[in-house]
Amino acid sequence: MEKNPVFYKCLGCSGTVMVMDPNRCKAPSIEAIKVSCSGKEMQVLEEQKADFAKEKHVPVVEKVEGGIKVTVGSTPHPMTPEHHIAWIGVQSGDDFMLHHLKPGDKPEAFFPCPNTDVKAYEFCNIHNLWVTR
Repeated sequence: MEKNPVFYKCLGCSGTVMVMDPNRCKAPSIEAIKVSCSGKEMQVLEEQKADFAKEKHVPVVEKVEGGIKVTVGSTPHPMTPEHHIAWIGVQSGDDFMLHHLKPGDKPEAFFPCPNTDVKAYEFCNIHNLWVTR
């Protein structure tokens, strides 16, 4: 059974936290789960989706030798200190893989995953969480 993680963002440092199995929490809803950074409550990130041909934030998954490559946007996303992709992740069933990026890197990641039937995630330090599916 595929579990859907929930992501939180610190509004101060832009750090992110992933709650891997929020359904195990006894809180009445996802919104009731409180996560904090430096004593301040973190924001729940909504999954944003759009047409990858029109939006530079949507992860694009392609089959490559030995696995899959996830590229952020059909036009490469900027990777400057002020505006960049902090990480790319993929979920395949109960498995989750994550690749951290830094300014100056290409906005892409390789994952040793056997097929392209994955949910891909990316986090932009300005525009937050974007997904496929």
